Amino acid sequence: MQLIPPDYFRKLDRGEIFNNNHSPLEIDLGCGDGSFLLALATHYPEKNFLGVERLLGRVRKVSRKSKNASLSNLKVLRLELAYTVEWLLPDDCASRIHLLFPDPWPKKKHHKRRLINKKFCESLARILKSDGEFLFKTDHQEYFEESILTLDNFNMLEKITWNSEQFYPVTDFERLWLREGKEIYSARYKIKK
Repeated sequence: MQLIPPDYFRKLDRGEIFNNNHSPLEIDLGCGDGSFLLALATHYPEKNFLGVERLLGRVRKVSRKSKNASLSNLKVLRLELAYTVEWLLPDDCASRIHLLFPDPWPKKKHHKRRLINKKFCESLARILKSDGEFLFKTDHQEYFEESILTLDNFNMLEKITWNSEQFYPVTDFERLWLREGKEIYSARYKIKK
């Protein structure tokens, strides 16, 4: 189901995302076709999931798949990631935020468009609940190294071990990059409040 905020110029209330404020909320930034998000929502019916995606075709696809699977614990929001994180998501709302294979903006002149920066880290600290987690994956080594440096230097985040035994679906991009023999870089952080 698509989430259409009542107002794009103020922070959402937690109840405006899902009526059940007590279930943990996980957010997938840049959810693409939704396969990762749908797998999580199916596997964890006791949790709520919000996908954020800019492209209308992808939002419609995720909404349709969610409706066909009768998933009441999944919603998708069509909006730019940076704006959503900085201005729209409520304080202390998420137990986990996933950022999987974002555009690395490889050209030097485009680096300013990269999502992970100090402002993003400050927004993570505001949005994540106490002990909330941020999970990041990319196939782009230089972007990963720059992002890790930014994340490591933010004093409210603590790097923790990636739990490979926990259910964590493979994204379409990850599957593609693995088929091409690319290395996948991943990091997991916990918020310190």
